[in-house]
Amino acid sequence: MDQTSPKRRIADLLDGRSAGVLTRARVPAALLAAPPSGEIEVDRDGAALVDLVIAGGTIGAVRPAGRVAADDAVDLGGRHLWPLLVDVHAHLDKAHILDRAPDSGGTHPGARAATSADRVAHWRRDDLLRRMDFALACADAHGVAAIRTHLDSHEGQAETTWAAFAEIRARWEGRIALQSVGLVPLDAYGTDHGRVLADLIATHDGLMGGVTRASGGTHGEGLDDIDALLDRLFRLAKERDLDIDLHVDEAAKANALPHVARATIRHGYEGRVTCGHCCSLALLPEAEARERIALIADAGLSIVTLPAVNLYLQDREAGRTPRWRGVAPVEELRAAGIRVAVAGDNCRDPFYAYGDHDMLDTWRQAVRILQLDHPYGDATALAGPVPAAMMGLEAGTLGAGRPADFMILEAWSLDQVIARPQADRVIVRAGAVSSAALPSYSTLHRDGAFPRVASGA
Repeated sequence: MDQTSPKRRIADLLDGRSAGVLTRARVPAALLAAPPSGEIEVDRDGAALVDLVIAGGTIGAVRPAGRVAADDAVDLGGRHLWPLLVDVHAHLDKAHILDRAPDSGGTHPGARAATSADRVAHWRRDDLLRRMDFALACADAHGVAAIRTHLDSHEGQAETTWAAFAEIRARWEGRIALQSVGLVPLDAYGTDHGRVLADLIATHDGLMGGVTRASGGTHGEGLDDIDALLDRLFRLAKERDLDIDLHVDEAAKANALPHVARATIRHGYEGRVTCGHCCSLALLPEAEARERIALIADAGLSIVTLPAVNLYLQDREAGRTPRWRGVAPVEELRAAGIRVAVAGDNCRDPFYAYGDHDMLDTWRQAVRILQLDHPYGDATALAGPVPAAMMGLEAGTLGAGRPADFMILEAWSLDQVIARPQADRVIVRAGAVSSAALPSYSTLHRDGAFPRVASGA
């Protein structure tokens, strides 16, 4: 294949045809729906060399390389080919307000205050639709298959945001699968708004959610009645048969996670609860950490770590270099049989000033931050089949009968995947090369919502 223009060759093969073959594609074994057979060559990174038969927008077969004969096959020459990836923890309603929101100072309290100010000032239907649509256009261009987004659901805001999300989900149906989670401080479930919100979430087929801190408070403080509040949340979820996804212990010192685990067991919700962040778990003494991880396993909790965002937020003090990374202890959790995923979290908002809704980039950062290498093993699963399973989807893997949704990278090894941003990746959806391009930031700046200007400029 012409190394300078893979997209054109792939487009010529797939576009407008009912079938085609891609030979010598290198796929991490963890991203195959079925484990590679003994006949398939697997490299030292754990990636298998396979041929893919594409038919009618689906994958007809995945075979050992060299087993499929076709005159018009495209030989990928051992390039990496991945399924489209899954972002199981995002905040589409917050995204891309950084240009106009007050400066947060890069701290968690500052981010809460800045986001609250922007929400009150701007979060109306058109604003939410414009920013969420922009975010999804970015994700589409980068090759994201599915997103679970948390939605700020404070009293007076929830109805507007959930209605806008319903519009955007319908608009993107068939391209990116979307799920939504109600996000409020946990003490909101002790008020009348808690039941109103639960009904709203059920109407939109969402998930119950929240953050394990009090309104206006910080993680680890102000929730002496946490067990009663969790019982209230779980009862509301159980009455409506809704799964739960919580922000938990996003701080160096916090202790809500064991309360969540015990509430999960108490209400028979094992396997239906996801906990994001869990930063403080990494700083516990070893014996205490092992005990807590065993409790998490007993409760069947799923854990999502957000490496880029928590690296940005945690342990930030003016004039002081941070001392820790802010991530959950992924290796120890996985060793205990606990389902763990990495996800993107915030994007260009006061909680995280950067990002572009690119799960491949998120995974590349996660490998470096969490040291998921030497060997890589099944680290790719954290951005593919594991978050897909959390969402109840068949995304994030390649296999016979699955949609022909994948990306082709100009890389022949996992270190090459990580070393470059893969800006020249080829995105294929339903067997056809995608023409989706990244949207211009200028589309965010209508109606006077222009970037802020420094005083005196």
